[in-house]
Amino acid sequence: MRRVAVLGSTGSIGTQTLDVIREQGDLEVVALAAGRNIRLLERQAREFKPAIVAVWDKKAAEQLKTNLADTDIKVAAGLSGLVEAATYIKSDIVVTAVVGMIGIRPTIEAIKAGKDIALANKETLVTAGHIIMPLARKCGVRILPVDSEHSAIFQCLHGERANKISRLLITASGGPFYGKDREYLKTVTVSDALKHPNWSMGRKITIDSATLVNKGLEVIEARWLFDVMPEKIDVVVQRESIIHSMVEFEDGSVKAQLGTPDMRLPIQYALYYPKRPYLTGDRLDFREISKISIGEVDRETFKGLDLAYLALHIGGSMPTVLNAANEKAVSLFLDGNIEFLQIYDIIEECMKAHNTISNPSLGDILKTEEWVYNKIEEML
Repeated sequence: MRRVAVLGSTGSIGTQTLDVIREQGDLEVVALAAGRNIRLLERQAREFKPAIVAVWDKKAAEQLKTNLADTDIKVAAGLSGLVEAATYIKSDIVVTAVVGMIGIRPTIEAIKAGKDIALANKETLVTAGHIIMPLARKCGVRILPVDSEHSAIFQCLHGERANKISRLLITASGGPFYGKDREYLKTVTVSDALKHPNWSMGRKITIDSATLVNKGLEVIEARWLFDVMPEKIDVVVQRESIIHSMVEFEDGSVKAQLGTPDMRLPIQYALYYPKRPYLTGDRLDFREISKISIGEVDRETFKGLDLAYLALHIGGSMPTVLNAANEKAVSLFLDGNIEFLQIYDIIEECMKAHNTISNPSLGDILKTEEWVYNKIEEML
């Protein structure tokens, strides 16, 4: 029986991971970690009976410790607790589904401990891909993508490693504002931006999808995951979210992975790779699909994609600036403190003001994040 640690177990990816584990019944949960939602975390702990649970918020951890006093489950807190859950000795694979750069250090420590990584934390590769991928190779650890787009590419490349890639084609739904211009975007609300047409995701990633910053972050991730240079990574709009991404090979052949927009599929593929056990849910019925459309990204209106390509081209610490500025700007937008288009303005201003560190260490990455947050405070 494969043993799993789930970091970010109360979020969208985390709860769907537990849905998969619950349905299949042949995986054992040995560690759980969350931010501060101890009500849900307690229910998960009582159901799956892990050896350890970790809570980022220390006060919440103390409360959970009291709540679970009638069990043998260990409760840990803060970054050290997150690392303890990530490196728990009996786990075989760690699902890294925490949101934000707090996920980087636990991922590094889990790799050092020899754990396979089911990667759902974007920040890990966006900011530290140059550290993570060589470390994983050195430690003999597999990085198994959970994002639907990267999972699709990963599936298309199965059995193809001897063949050269011509292009990666990452698909985008276009989000809730596809076809709209900047004038329209000036007045959109948080509620408008959270109405994704196809996917059910967390609030932050849903806003990232609306700005297309999410697609830019995926381009950076793909560069590191698949060792492909940026000029060989394209983004196209696929409104129906049926094609999850494609790979074009040097002979002109294109392989695509298709399926319904259900995050449980890439989650399960990462947990069971290379096996494909039965998964309940809707299936594509090609007799009922009227069209599968492919379109261009409006990069002038949705500037997030080009900002990501620029950050990747500059390299070094610049992707960290992009990521941290976006993370803070999205938080400000969700709290009603800035308008939608100001997300782009904040990212752009931070990138212009930053002095790039060419080969940043983890310490440099974390200091850069702090610099970005301070810069945004000054700007506002």
